[in-house]
Amino acid sequence: MALIEVREVTKRYAGGVTAVDNVTLEVNEGETLVLIGTSGSGKTTLMRMINRLIEPTSGTIHISGRDIARTDPITLRRDIGYVIQKVGLFPHMTIEENITVVPRLKGWSPERRRKQARELLAMVGMEPDQYLHRWPAELSGGQQQRIGVARALAGDPPVILMDEPFGALDPITREQLQDEFKGLKRRIQKTIVFVTHDIFEAVNLGDRIAIMDAGKVLQLDAPENILKNPGDEFVAQFLGKHRFQLEMSTLQVEDLMEDQPATLKYSGPEQKAQEAADLMNEKGVETLVLVDEGGRPLGLVTAQMVEQAAGGARLREVMAAEIEPLKQRHDLLTATHMMANSDYDSLPVVNAKGRVVGILTAMGLTGVFSARLNQPNGSNEAANEAPPESEKR
Repeated sequence: MALIEVREVTKRYAGGVTAVDNVTLEVNEGETLVLIGTSGSGKTTLMRMINRLIEPTSGTIHISGRDIARTDPITLRRDIGYVIQKVGLFPHMTIEENITVVPRLKGWSPERRRKQARELLAMVGMEPDQYLHRWPAELSGGQQQRIGVARALAGDPPVILMDEPFGALDPITREQLQDEFKGLKRRIQKTIVFVTHDIFEAVNLGDRIAIMDAGKVLQLDAPENILKNPGDEFVAQFLGKHRFQLEMSTLQVEDLMEDQPATLKYSGPEQKAQEAADLMNEKGVETLVLVDEGGRPLGLVTAQMVEQAAGGARLREVMAAEIEPLKQRHDLLTATHMMANSDYDSLPVVNAKGRVVGILTAMGLTGVFSARLNQPNGSNEAANEAPPESEKR
């Protein structure tokens, strides 16, 4: 069901400049739509027309079936969360006061505002007792951006607009917040319009992507469909030499892992390595994941480890305990990096509760890479093309 409906919207400025040219699109309830394009493509102008920071020259925009042109802009904006690149926290307000600006304008009671601020701080990964009464200047850039997201959610709006929210952050913090945002959007189930110039961010965060140029939407589809079937030459060039990596980032570990892996419950320091060897022989596997009573990984053991051990060796003497498990929702590029930095050709996969649900092998990764690279119209066809300026990182 469409929550936002944009119908034949155009924005022209004095001098004949057309920033948005007859755009029609819908954003479904609970969906994240990413607008991306070259500089001056109209993506930010289009987003700002949704909360009437910019008025269209022609066309209509409806939210929940209501024409926003017939809605008081102040009332409209109180029901739309807005996150920008430079955050825009009020320096003279505490973190609690910054988060609760809109609830205060809506007349919420102090108790309700305080409860909402505490819950949202926890949701964005910040300890309420530690941060509620601090000032913006006392926070890092990444922490300030988390507060910006919390503030956008504070009035419980159905729609969130995000304009390059992570663009000013260093690469490590940016990647961390992108990962946190993916988990957050699954929990909050808001309708989000997200503007970025970064194609990796768009593919990583968007349920659908609208690629824009010269004020027009050239292609609007799910990331994997755009990567497999670019709509025209401009879109193919925009994806550029990174198209293969981008396609891999749309696949997750759970798509490739072997489920129901062979596991052995670790019973203590006196447990014999031969028990693992017998189980591997019985199941016909080369790797065994050792788990605790709750099914969480403690390490792994391979047939080679057991074969090289002295007779009567204890399991703790041969097992590999220093391993970092993969998560079901890790993308395959992340999985490849973790596998490459591991000493083993198999890694356990855990779910959100940390319990082992699968195992991913280097052979499985190699197989999917080979298959993708050898497709008749494969993703490497643009490998030698230079990316457009908007894509360079």
